Amino acid sequence: MPTTHRTKTLIIGAGPAGYTAAVYAARANLKPILVQGMTPGGQLTITTDVENYPGFAETIQGPWLMEQMQAQAAKVGTEVIFDVISEVDFSKQPFTCKADSGDLFIADTVIIATGAQARWLGLPSEKKFQGYGVSGCATCDGFFFRGKEVCIIGGGNTALEEALYLTNHATKVTMIHRRDAFRGEKILHDRVTKNPKIEIIWDSAVEEIIGDESPTLSVTGVKIRNLKTNQQKTLPVAGVFVAIGHDPATKLFKGKLALDEAGYILTKPDSTTTNIAGVFAAGDVKDKIYRQAVTAAGMGCMAALEAEKWLAEHGHAHDAQLSTPHVVNG
Repeated sequence: MPTTHRTKTLIIGAGPAGYTAAVYAARANLKPILVQGMTPGGQLTITTDVENYPGFAETIQGPWLMEQMQAQAAKVGTEVIFDVISEVDFSKQPFTCKADSGDLFIADTVIIATGAQARWLGLPSEKKFQGYGVSGCATCDGFFFRGKEVCIIGGGNTALEEALYLTNHATKVTMIHRRDAFRGEKILHDRVTKNPKIEIIWDSAVEEIIGDESPTLSVTGVKIRNLKTNQQKTLPVAGVFVAIGHDPATKLFKGKLALDEAGYILTKPDSTTTNIAGVFAAGDVKDKIYRQAVTAAGMGCMAALEAEKWLAEHGHAHDAQLSTPHVVNG
């Protein structure tokens, strides 16, 4: 039988933003419920070595870090539920959310932390080497390729920015782009073309990522094909960075919350407050600039503090009756 859950704060999503929000909400005695979604832990569950999360002098594993965050959230009083929210109703308060299991979640406040996913090429070899030389984040993993040659796939602002960033670590960065011109800003284009460490291969696509399987998985190169001449060649590289964009996990919220043209949830400046009072968004679901675990965690903290403040200001009056929500301007 489906269960109805009642909470002051419902957290949707279980990455660094969601778990951090849960820790702060639980410590504020909001008795939060966190619904994990399809991929508990988010993108860090497919990240092997993590060296840039504060507090750990030695390299840690992404899945382990997320297990620790979940354990901490549960220890301080969060109810963690493995389910997927499939419907939301923000038209009245308290808010109602329905899960795939049929369970209902009735909440005074909602924190959305569903994250975003890097777009991938869709190659079997790409999936095989993810975390072992294939990455969707240069600022996360570029450090591991000090003194090595790498390639980056894409032609937008993200690809151009990440190519420039990678020159701080790699001896050579090869950009592979399907077209004969970049889509990114001209100032970035100029910086890339003038950088002696960057080579550009136009009109080409990666057909396969190749590598070794022992003693451990590691990338050794990519097979690329020129889309105009059909010529194929193998490019020796130790790392492959895919920078063809990200997709925020916001399909559930279309028509329910204000989103930007790319589908990211819009929030007030310096806040996690959405256009619906009592609904907050934290992490990569609203952040298309930094996309780091530490910034997501910081926004999770902000969302919980803002939810606590909102509840205090409204005196938890929503337990007794439903009311029309206040739409926030700006």
